[in-house]
Amino acid sequence: MSWLITGGAGYIGSHVVRAFRCAGLDVVVLDNLSTGYRDFVPTDVSFVEASVTDGDAVRATMDAHAVHGVVHLAALKYAGVSVQEPLRFYRENVLGMQVLLESVVDRGIDRLLLSSSASWYGTPAAEIVDEDEPPRPESPYGESKTISEWLLRDLARIRPELRQTSLRYFNVVGSGTPELADHSPHNLFPKVLRALTDGATPVVNGADYPTPDGSCVRDYVHVVDVADAHLAIAQRLDGGQRCAAVYNVGRGVGSSVFEILDSMRRITGIEFTPEIKARRPGDPARIVGRVERIGRDLDWHASAGLDEMVASAWSAWQHHLASTRGAS
Repeated sequence: MSWLITGGAGYIGSHVVRAFRCAGLDVVVLDNLSTGYRDFVPTDVSFVEASVTDGDAVRATMDAHAVHGVVHLAALKYAGVSVQEPLRFYRENVLGMQVLLESVVDRGIDRLLLSSSASWYGTPAAEIVDEDEPPRPESPYGESKTISEWLLRDLARIRPELRQTSLRYFNVVGSGTPELADHSPHNLFPKVLRALTDGATPVVNGADYPTPDGSCVRDYVHVVDVADAHLAIAQRLDGGQRCAAVYNVGRGVGSSVFEILDSMRRITGIEFTPEIKARRPGDPARIVGRVERIGRDLDWHASAGLDEMVASAWSAWQHHLASTRGAS
């Protein structure tokens, strides 16, 4: 019996794979490698190169590996990109979710964990948001995650045997092992680290927000903590227990962009003065998640602090650069 992890060759998915394997759970990864990396998947883990929109491939994988549960991470991300390519995002994220759920129903699979997003909240009315806040997505990406949650909710209503939950990630950063760096050209940590190692100046978009230091405040959480949350839920579902319909996954603590940059200076030893640019449209001043529910139900609490997250990201980034230079 195996857990199917879609998107398991991606940054977050590869950490989830390792958490499951370390706990003795059998897994199979399905990933089309559009944003993932084949070498992120351990050699002793079964791997299928296919899109989650390909129902035949999904069902064949489920059959071949006796899949009894699904962790669904495969999706296109990045809100800004989705504004320029909405149809692509809806196809991959919404159609992919539909196809996957059809396969789950066809094969009688009774446990599913959906990777969702704090983009559900958009620009929140509250400084700290809980899971009962109504959806206010502000991009096709956020809308696709909202629709995916609705699809899972509606299916669960008519199939009560399906034990399921959605995890709304906040800002996932860091690395559990140097081999698994975040390469994204859109995320804050790799953008700053790339600038520093290229001898460029990191950019801050907006320093006039109504926050203590004028920069945006976000809830940053270590990717290893996020992977451990997936594992805790999988083990709960395997034990025949149910979960709440949705959980925030964060630290419940806000850190500003300037605080991140201060940590980057300390950890890297590189002094710099950021370039201040105008705000980006749609960026909320502050978004931090309330995390009492996941702590209460699963006894899960994020453990890594800001400097630990930055240090692990820096180590993985250096490993990535060394690997890239060695291959050239």
